[in-house]
Amino acid sequence: MICNKKGRHFMQGNIAVGEAAIISGARFFAGYPITPSSEIAEHASLNLPIAGGTFIQMEDEIGSLAAVIGASMAGVKAYTATSGPGLSLMNENIGLACMVEAPCVIVSVQRAGPSTGLATKPAQGDFYQFRYGTHGDHMIIALSPASVQECFDLTIKAFNFSERFRCPVFLALDAIIAKMYETVDIPGSDEIEILNRKIASTSDKDYLPYKPDENGVPLFVPFGSSLITRANSSGHGIDGYPCADDKNHDRLVRRLIDKIDRYKEEIALFKEFNISDVEILIISYGCSTRPALAAMKKARKKGIKAGVLQLQTLWPFPEAIVKSAVSQAKLILVPELSLGQLKSEITKYCPKKTVIGINKLGGTTIQPDDILAFLSKEIEL
Repeated sequence: MICNKKGRHFMQGNIAVGEAAIISGARFFAGYPITPSSEIAEHASLNLPIAGGTFIQMEDEIGSLAAVIGASMAGVKAYTATSGPGLSLMNENIGLACMVEAPCVIVSVQRAGPSTGLATKPAQGDFYQFRYGTHGDHMIIALSPASVQECFDLTIKAFNFSERFRCPVFLALDAIIAKMYETVDIPGSDEIEILNRKIASTSDKDYLPYKPDENGVPLFVPFGSSLITRANSSGHGIDGYPCADDKNHDRLVRRLIDKIDRYKEEIALFKEFNISDVEILIISYGCSTRPALAAMKKARKKGIKAGVLQLQTLWPFPEAIVKSAVSQAKLILVPELSLGQLKSEITKYCPKKTVIGINKLGGTTIQPDDILAFLSKEIEL
């Protein structure tokens, strides 16, 4: 275990996630092994007990997230890891985590689908799955790294967001970034911001489990404390008891969305490369960022004013960031390992811009020359 060892380390993306989880204070993992995320479970099985935590291999992904929610409601920072088919199984309990406001992190390493698909091959086809996989109106947070360093950094961000907003947070990897080995700079523990959920005072005899604070987030009381708390998947009032009143349900669901949506500009993490004079903007996330950056560098050498906007936050969709970045661009290119899921969302917010997808399936990554060849063909540069 490398945890708390300040310095530069060489590690795999999945392992960087596991290290950052423990540094973030996570002490419970429940999961079921599935390619290409299995190293995260393996890391947890070896290292969580050393850190005083608990690892459980469950019977399936349904039980895995149920156990994570239970641990979270008992006051423990908890996480799980999966991939496409497992994520599909988790959808019912993702809705439960949203409804009972259970902080947790779900690491999903994308692979080619649908169904079992290509179990060992990368993809980026779960973009909308993260946002809309579970039913009903809700809001979700999803972060996506494009390097092993970002696997470490964004894992900590994911736990902080889950604790701050009392909600499930996705860490959306892909098989390329998850399996990649790179150097990671780990700061000292005093240099890392770690957030914890706000706990209600045990002296508060008027405590109500779902009474929101000024930020729209209820104070937390762990199961087993001296105060009574409840976790109800049905529509409920601020006391946690079932309530089928239409106005109450309207208030509840709007609050679950608003507590995240009102802070979406703070949640919107991104990186810009050569944006100031951009004419051709490449918008990417995850593994597609790397060929985008390489193509941008080659294009710049040819006098083409290309730039890259890397989205680290996928949801809530950073529409203000995208609108600002595309404002002076003549053309927007969106490379992704899907048939255009990210492109569809960008087009929604940039209806007057030409948005073209560079898409690839089959489990092979986009290459820089794919983007350059597309440029030469489409705009005759």
